Amino acid sequence: MRLVVQNDKSLGNGAVPVGHRRRTARRARVHGVMAVLVVAAIASGCARPGGPGTGAPPWAGGASGPTGMSGPGGGSEAAGAPPSRQPLEASSPAATANSQAKKFQSAHEARTARIAAARRWRLDSVPLTPPPPPAKKPEITTRDGFEVDGHEELGLPPVFTTVPTRDRVVFLTIDDGAEKDPTFLRMMDDLQVPYTAFLSNYLIKEDYGYFRRMQRSGVGLNNHTLHHPYLPALSYRRQQHEICGMQEVIEERYGKRPLLFRPPFGNYNRNSLRAAKSCGIEYVPLWNEEVFVDHWDYREWDRKIRPGDIVLSHFRGREDWKGTMPDMIRRFLNKVTADGYAVARLEDYL
Repeated sequence: MRLVVQNDKSLGNGAVPVGHRRRTARRARVHGVMAVLVVAAIASGCARPGGPGTGAPPWAGGASGPTGMSGPGGGSEAAGAPPSRQPLEASSPAATANSQAKKFQSAHEARTARIAAARRWRLDSVPLTPPPPPAKKPEITTRDGFEVDGHEELGLPPVFTTVPTRDRVVFLTIDDGAEKDPTFLRMMDDLQVPYTAFLSNYLIKEDYGYFRRMQRSGVGLNNHTLHHPYLPALSYRRQQHEICGMQEVIEERYGKRPLLFRPPFGNYNRNSLRAAKSCGIEYVPLWNEEVFVDHWDYREWDRKIRPGDIVLSHFRGREDWKGTMPDMIRRFLNKVTADGYAVARLEDYL
């Protein structure tokens, strides 16, 4: 049976980080060790950490933001083509002017709020605004080399690292649920940056309410198994218990059964995908980059972000990282914005 494994940088050779072990040893242990990699190991990145600087950032000089940056109200309103016939009840010039003034004021206020939020969270520049969700969703297929025996014939969920799109967007995904930082929730609400969470029950059960607040902000809560095991070492039935059991937890606690599943460490075999399908899973998104507080890792040899890339991070804090989740988000946004990418919601493209 074909085995597909990944290199989960946050967990080394399948072990939980030292700080994380101290917090969770009394609750659960991550089982299994990493198998030999069949995909290229992700190399480390070298972006400059975000944070306060001595120089004025690009948005400090005014409300327009960096050159080429889009945002609510960024740019003039396009006038529609004049009607061929006079409408029965034409608006008066005063009413039309008043409506346009309100539109301009609303757009200006939204733009001003985004600039203020970027300044408040010490970003290098204002995050770009993503385009509207596509009316026609892209066709998602399994990435070459990530398929299992009988993948297409069995109708197994596609495994992918990038969404096929020409939009200059990336998708932020955050795994496990170990760190529950309220400042992170405030930051993401303030900046209005979408992301998708993949949760494991043994880490979230001490505070289901934290992720309920996240869900109320529009965040999709998805499946990362009950106990974060190394799935290929388990039988089909045990894998099914891990995946379907987490489906039930999320449905019971949050009212919605997920369609997305990410296997722990990115490792899976045919039984993993069969079990996921039996539980109602339709997609298995992995990742093309991973962001930490102090660097990036890349799957591709040229270490470049591509349109539609899925970016991985984890719910971690100072016990595991050299910083906090807001520090990680700052590094993430500074990099993708500088490269000309907006952050979109993964579920909107599936």
